[in-house]
This record gives sequence, structure tokens and C-alpha cells, in this order.
Amino acid sequence: MLHIAICDDDNRAVIAHKEIVEKCLIESKTAGKIAAYDTSENLIYDITEDSFFFDLILLDIEMPGNTGMETAEKIKPCLPNVKIIFITSHIEYAIDAFELSIFRYVPKNDIEKRLSAALLDAIKLLQLEEGKTYTIQTNSRFEKIPYKEIYYIEREGKNAGIFTDHGVSKVRKSLQQVYGELDAEEFIYIDRGCIVNVIHIMQIKDGMAILKNGVSLPISRTHLQEVKALINQYWGTHI
Repeated sequence: MLHIAICDDDNRAVIAHKEIVEKCLIESKTAGKIAAYDTSENLIYDITEDSFFFDLILLDIEMPGNTGMETAEKIKPCLPNVKIIFITSHIEYAIDAFELSIFRYVPKNDIEKRLSAALLDAIKLLQLEEGKTYTIQTNSRFEKIPYKEIYYIEREGKNAGIFTDHGVSKVRKSLQQVYGELDAEEFIYIDRGCIVNVIHIMQIKDGMAILKNGVSLPISRTHLQEVKALINQYWGTHI
């Protein structure tokens, strides 16, 4: 089940957006629970103080008190993987939205069509990120790591190091062996010694893959064009 929050100081907008969300959940055959907020302060409190969890948040940018931008900045540390859709009448915010890792920007003058498309894309992505796990099993431990939590995997001598928000988990296998066991198109080589999860790549810049967690990884010259093509192919297929 997806947990979705809608935050807008205009109650009529909250009702309208909720109806669109409900239609998209039905269309995508996805179960969802929707929470509505008419102040950003209440949303921030529930997330930062009461540990409320949301997969997806619809945020109006122009709100009194904490704006949508300020709200996103405050909740991201608690929900680093949350998908945020900004709704606004001011196009200039789109540039800042990219810096905040915002999933989509929707202008108010085309809300019905653009919001539905953004929601359906977000739901597809959330479904892609769920489910699969990589299992590490030795004589002393048994560990399951969700694919969606894996940022990248590096060769470390005779081991492969799997990097997540929780640290690094080492498995005594070659990088090629781990890659074969993952058997998932979202994992791509950026170098002979490094595999990256496409869903966590924010940007390719100056020969570096910049990830959502702030880590920058070098892409070998021989892999650079292929990496760009594989990223475009992945998102072109799924979104």
C-alpha cells in the first residue's frame, strides 16, 4: 500500500487533488492511503516529530508559513526517498525543484492532465523500487538487502561491497558474480570495479555519476556513452 500526503492551504485544491489521486490509484490498480493537510506545519510535525511515513507527497509551493520549498527541505532528511510533486503557478520554481530532487513539477494552469500523468509515473516508479532483495548468506549471518536501498556496489579485493544508507555490506564474491545474481536492469556498470543503481543517479556531470545520497562516482571513459544510453533506455521504458 502506498502512503500519500496532499498539502495545500486551499481546501478546495486539496479536495480536487485528492480526487485525482484516487482516480490514478484505481487506474493503476494500486492500494493507497491518502492524508490531507491544509498547513505545511502540520505535515512537517507529523513527519519530523511523529515519524509519519509517506511514499509520495503533493506540495503546493505558495503556502503561508513554510513554503513548499522550505517544507521539502525540512522533510527530506527524514524521508530521503520520498517522491515529491510540486504544484505551482510560478514556472521559475522548476529549477530549484531539481536541486531538491523533486520528482515532478506541475503547473496549476494544466493541473488535471499534468497531475494525473505525474501521479501515474510516480506510482510506476514506486512499484519498480519495491519487492526485490539481494541475500547475503554465510555461516555466521543472513542478510536481505532491498534492491531499492542499494546505491552502488564496488569491488574490494576479493569481496564486493554493497553500499546503502546503513553502511556497507561485504560479500565474498566477485563483482561480476553479484551482478549476475542481481539480474536487474537498474544495475549498470560505470567502471570495471563499480556497479550503480540507476534509480539513485541524480545527474551525470563532468564524467561523474552523482547519486541521491551525495556520493559522486567516476565513470570510466570507455563506459560513459554506454552509461548515458542505458539510463535513457531505462527511464524511457519505465516512465
